[in-house]
Order: sequence, then C-alpha cells, then structure tokens
Amino acid sequence: MELYGYPLKAKFNQPRPPPPKALPASSTASDKNHNPNHPESFSMPWMPNSYYRAAALNPTLAPLTKNFQGLPPTKIVPFIFEKPNDVFTRHTLDDWHQFNMTNYKESETTRHKAERLRADLNRTIKDVYQQAKRTQGESTQNLGERVNDIEYWKSELCIELDAMIRETNSLADMQKRLERALADTEGPLQVTHKCLLNREKRMGIDLVNDDVEKQLVTEIKIIRSCQERLQQCLDTVNAQLMCNKGARQELEKDLADKQMGHHIDSKCYQLKNTSKGLHFFKGVERIDATVSVPETWARFTDNNIFRSQNARAASAKLRAGTESLLMGTADEMWRQFSKVNDAFTSRITEIANAKSKIQTHLAKTRQEIFQLETKIQVIQKTIKDKELQLKVAQTRLDERTRRPNVELCRDAAQIRLVQEVNEINETLRNLHQCLRASEDMLQMLVRSKGVLEHDLVVKNNSLFIDQERCMGMRKSYPSTVQILGYV
Repeated sequence: MELYGYPLKAKFNQPRPPPPKALPASSTASDKNHNPNHPESFSMPWMPNSYYRAAALNPTLAPLTKNFQGLPPTKIVPFIFEKPNDVFTRHTLDDWHQFNMTNYKESETTRHKAERLRADLNRTIKDVYQQAKRTQGESTQNLGERVNDIEYWKSELCIELDAMIRETNSLADMQKRLERALADTEGPLQVTHKCLLNREKRMGIDLVNDDVEKQLVTEIKIIRSCQERLQQCLDTVNAQLMCNKGARQELEKDLADKQMGHHIDSKCYQLKNTSKGLHFFKGVERIDATVSVPETWARFTDNNIFRSQNARAASAKLRAGTESLLMGTADEMWRQFSKVNDAFTSRITEIANAKSKIQTHLAKTRQEIFQLETKIQVIQKTIKDKELQLKVAQTRLDERTRRPNVELCRDAAQIRLVQEVNEINETLRNLHQCLRASEDMLQMLVRSKGVLEHDLVVKNNSLFIDQERCMGMRKSYPSTVQILGYV
C-alpha cells in the first residue's frame, strides 16, 4: 500500500520516456501545473522517471485531426465522448496491478542480488586481508627460521674454527720437534714374519686385513728403519699443515659470508609494514640471483666443517703417531709388541665370540628349518581344504544355473555364493603366495645353514692359527733390555 503524496515504486535505471507527440499542449499555467508531461516535472529530483510512464503512450487521434483540419496540432482540443462506455481507456486495472507487481518483484530481485554481491565483496576483502597477513606471516616465519639456521651454522663454524686453530698450533709444535728428532735402531723380525706367514694360511672370509695384520706390518716398519719413518712423518706433517691451513681459510671465508647473510636476513626479518625505508622495486621478483638452494647451502657449510673435522682428526692421529715415534726406539718396539699382543687377544676374542654366535645361529637355523617345513605342510593342507570348499561353492553355483525360467533369481544366496567363490579364490592366491614364499625361505635357510657350517670350520682354523701358533711364538719375544744390548 502506498501513502498519498508519495511517488510510486519503479525502476530508476530505465531511460526517460519521450513526451507524446500527438497530445495537445496547453499554454495556461493551470494546465502546466497539472500536466504530468511538462518538462518541469522531469527536473524534479525526487520524482522517478517512470512515474508518468502511462503518459508515454501515443494514442491515435486521427479522427480529431480530420475533423479539425483548420487548426494547428497544438490548438486541437481533446475529444471526449459523451457516453461513459465510449471513453478511451489506455490500460486496464489488472494491467496496472500486474505492472506494479512486476516492478516489486524486479526491485526485490535486484536488491537480493545486490545483497549477495555485497556479501561476496565482504568475503573477498576479508580473504584478501587474511591471505596477505598469512603470506607475510609465512615469509616472516621463513626469514626467522633462516636467521636461526644461519646462527646455528655460525656457531658450528666458530667452534670448528677454534678447534682447527688449536690443532694447527699443536701440529706446528710437533713439526719443530720432528725436525730435531733422529733415531736409529734395529730389531728381530723373525717372529713378526712368521706370524704374518702363519696368518696367510687362514681360509675364506677370515683372510682379512684386520687390525692384527696392520699392527704386525707397523711393527716391521718400526724395526726396519726409524730414521726413514721420521722423515716420512715429517713430510706428512708438512702436508697436513697445508691441509689444515686450507680448511681454516675455507672456514673463515664461510664464517664471514654467514655474518653478512645473518645481518641482511635479520634486517629483513625485522621489517614491518610500518617500517621506514620501504620502496617499490618493480620486477625484482623476476630477478633470480641465487646460486644455491637450502640443501646445497647447508651441504656447503657441512662439507667445510666435515673437511675441517677430517683434517683435525688426521692431524690428531698424526700427532699421536709422531708422539709415539719420538719416545725412543726401545720403548716404541716394546709398546708396538704390546699392541700386537692386544690386537691378537682382541682378535682371538672376536673369533671365539663369532664361533659361539655361529653355533647359536646354526642351531636356531636348524630349528627354524624344522618349523618352516611343518608350516609348509600346514599351508598345503589348508590349500587342499580351501579347494574342497571352492568345489562345493562352484558346484552350488553350477547347480543353481539349472533353475527354470523365473527361478533364475539373483537372490541373496546367489550373491553370497559368488562372494564366497571370490573370497576363496583370493584366499587360495594368498595361500599359494605364502607357500612359494615359505619354500623360497626354506631354500634360503638351507643355504644359510651350509654357509654357517662352512664358516664354523673357517673360524676353528683361524682360532688355531692366532691362538696356538702366533701367540705361542710371541711369548718368547725378547724384551726391550735384551734388544738394546744392556745385558
């Protein structure tokens, strides 16, 4: 319902209807005030353009123009019939109501679309802000993690650099001691050579270059020429010093780069939307000046540290060997003799333990072979039972195919029989796979049993050589006093 004196509801986006061309124009002020098609009515800001849409129709006034041919078009008086039934009607009342309802519905539809659009815009704006905040937060978090990574590697580099400096200084001191150290001695080599020859009689996998053999070779070298070893050790120390210096330079260079990168990334991490000095750098995201990825970046520093650690380990090992070399020939030979005996004792213990473990594994393997053979028989029996069950199910299905006419129904029994056949087939496939796997495993166990039995023979032979022959001879090894001719 519309209040009196208010404009009718209409669409505001329709074009202004043109004024009628055939209606007579009135020149009086009273007519102008009541004429809805007067131009002043169109200039009223509060009046919709479609308020006088009905006046935009062009009624046919041909009979009037014929009757009043002497008058100009602007002077023709509108003709009104005398009978009420003959009054010219532009629209019906139903058309008027239908037109209003159409406008109402169209206005309501437009308002609903506008509401949905505003809701979509609100969601879009909210998503944009959230996405921007989340993206910037992730970037800040990544920068923070990057700063933490750099700090971690900086600390590792600092620790390794300090250790390398200390190790290099210690090795330089050892170099000076080696330049002044000279020694010359000779000793018996017979026992050592016999031990090496006896150990060549080991069989199979036990014929290895173990710690005992290394110590025996080392003992021979020590006895032959202490002077040559000192010279070689001095050359090795010089080469190790160069290696240490190179590793140190790499660490210092990497540490300087890490400090610069840490400064830059810390500055980037602290930047915010309210920070000063922010500028646009158009196209900077298309410039890829990177030369590494996080994996290669971390691996580069790790390789530097690993290289330094290897150099330090080699340097420490070299200093230990040089320190032992500088202790004198007699004491060195006796110590080396003790090392060889300790190596023999450790090796004999290892062989004995290995022999015991082989015996244990051999017994377990035999037990497992027996159990696996029993299990294979169980699987074979299970397969036979399942095949009988499959025969029953397939026989049932075959018999049910002979049902007449409409009795060939796909009932619950039919569906369950089909499922039963599929399940049994799947079970049989699994059982056959298990059977094949069990048979393969049985072959592997049998092969492992043979290997263990052969290895047990090898271990007995090695244990006899090291314990009876070699250690039996080394019990009579001359002491340090006897070697030096003090008695």
